[in-house]
Amino acid sequence: MSHRLTVTLLSVALLAACQSSPTAQHSPEAEVAAAGSDARLANQAADAARTEQAALDSVVVTGNRLRREQAKALMPTGHAYAPPPPPAPVMAMEYRVAHAPIAQPATPVNTEKYAERDDNPVRRTLDEPVSTFSVDVDTGSYSNVRRMLREGQRPPADAVRAEEFINYFRYGHAAPTDRSRPFNVTTELAPAPWNAKRQLLMVGIKGYDVPKATLPPANLVFLLDTSGSMESPDKLPLLKQSFAQLVPQLRAQDRVSIVVYAGSAGLVLPPTPGNRHDEILAALDRLQAGGSTNGGDGIRLAYAMAKQAFVKEGVNRVILATDGDFNVGTVSQDALETMVADQRTSGIALTTLGFGTGNYNDALAEKLADVGDGNHAYIDTLQEGRKVLVDEMQSTLLTIARDVKIQVEFNPAVVSEYRLVGYENRVLANEDFANDKVDAGDIGAGHEVTALYEITPVDSGAERLPALRYGGKQVAAGASTNEVAHVRLRYKLPGQDSSRLIETPIARSSLTPQPSDAFRFASAVAAYADLLRGGQRIDGWTWNDVARTARAATGQDPHGLKAEFVGMVDQAHRLVGAKADAPAIAVD
Repeated sequence: MSHRLTVTLLSVALLAACQSSPTAQHSPEAEVAAAGSDARLANQAADAARTEQAALDSVVVTGNRLRREQAKALMPTGHAYAPPPPPAPVMAMEYRVAHAPIAQPATPVNTEKYAERDDNPVRRTLDEPVSTFSVDVDTGSYSNVRRMLREGQRPPADAVRAEEFINYFRYGHAAPTDRSRPFNVTTELAPAPWNAKRQLLMVGIKGYDVPKATLPPANLVFLLDTSGSMESPDKLPLLKQSFAQLVPQLRAQDRVSIVVYAGSAGLVLPPTPGNRHDEILAALDRLQAGGSTNGGDGIRLAYAMAKQAFVKEGVNRVILATDGDFNVGTVSQDALETMVADQRTSGIALTTLGFGTGNYNDALAEKLADVGDGNHAYIDTLQEGRKVLVDEMQSTLLTIARDVKIQVEFNPAVVSEYRLVGYENRVLANEDFANDKVDAGDIGAGHEVTALYEITPVDSGAERLPALRYGGKQVAAGASTNEVAHVRLRYKLPGQDSSRLIETPIARSSLTPQPSDAFRFASAVAAYADLLRGGQRIDGWTWNDVARTARAATGQDPHGLKAEFVGMVDQAHRLVGAKADAPAIAVD
């Protein structure tokens, strides 16, 4: 109920009471008091109307004052603009309005979107000996699911991407000894912890590190969502605090622009030297939320600013921070993907950072980063903001290898079946491995990438696929049994169009009964992701098994992330057991 309506109803009730009292009808003192009250209340109603009008005249969306015509379109949902009518005579309102029901706020509808996905199937090696996929350095799925668990919400299965859970953690893979190759490849083979008859193959990639002080000049465009859906504390306020942590790291040779978008896009800060910290922080601090979400216009303006300040031989990147709820302008995901894919050829990458709950569009944020040669992260706390925007920024900014593809060929004389853990939306056709026109993931300085394969040895008795009645394929006579698999990687150096090849054989003798802490922790994370998705791939391994294995394998944990994971396993166990019938969030 509005302030004017409340005040007017009080006036009606007061006058009605005065008229119903014989004393009041004939008392001059009462009449004077009633008249004075009417005047005061009418003045208050007029003041309220003027206050509402002034608020509309100063709505801030992109850092600039808007005309009233723009304010009409940008008012948050539920606050549609209408010019206030002139104050009506108090007695003109009918008494029945006082009994009008007060509208109750509607229960928020969860419209979060996650791309539908199925686990990679078990493959028969005789039929399909080769597995090919693109690397992925995203971590957004893990921190987003962590947010849900902390809020007491069971995550939908499609929000869980096993590879992003695994790659959230560092495993200490060996780095290259020199820069003749941008990264080093390591492997480890050991029995699967949930079934000793099977094995796990861990493939690790580690890029060379670059000190922050020696990073090339960076041209960064902060593309920030300031629409009405970003108003809650876990969205725009957290976004501003997170980006404020990055600002002190910027140098004089860097350039920063700030583009915001709501009903329309606006330039808050033109390309500015990175050492003007106070100026950049002040621009961030001015941002306010309001209006609908026109992400398409924002992306176009951000790329225009990135091209204007383009640094040759430097880092050029748009960092998009949003809840992904694009609802006006270019709203088609396919159209947005095409727009971003077209721009990556200009040497400008796109990183996406997700924020908030209730309407988070994970499917869009992840896909835009994929096609934009960037990475995707989700920021649920200020600590995560520091991890992503400060601690890992050199990895995010400096790409050391492009279009990195992994291909593993399994030996059918040794391996009966195999299954790739995660990377479902990164699987490539085998013929695309050597096709340099096919886009794949990038690796930044210091990045780690970890992938796991579950392997079923020949004659182990642990096969999942039934024997074929009419199977015609057989292992070639005299086939070598010394190798389990052969790993190949292709990558391009920045600025080059032709890929280079790295090959690594996996000897059967490399199987170890005592795997490293890194191997055991990664296997626990993979099992945790599987349990959140229904627990269909880990042969009856339980939440307690996952927690026990992870707890014993934390190793070095300088930031406490692995210890936090153990706590999240226990929390997920309680939540999933208590809310087994919880409704799933919509998928896109």
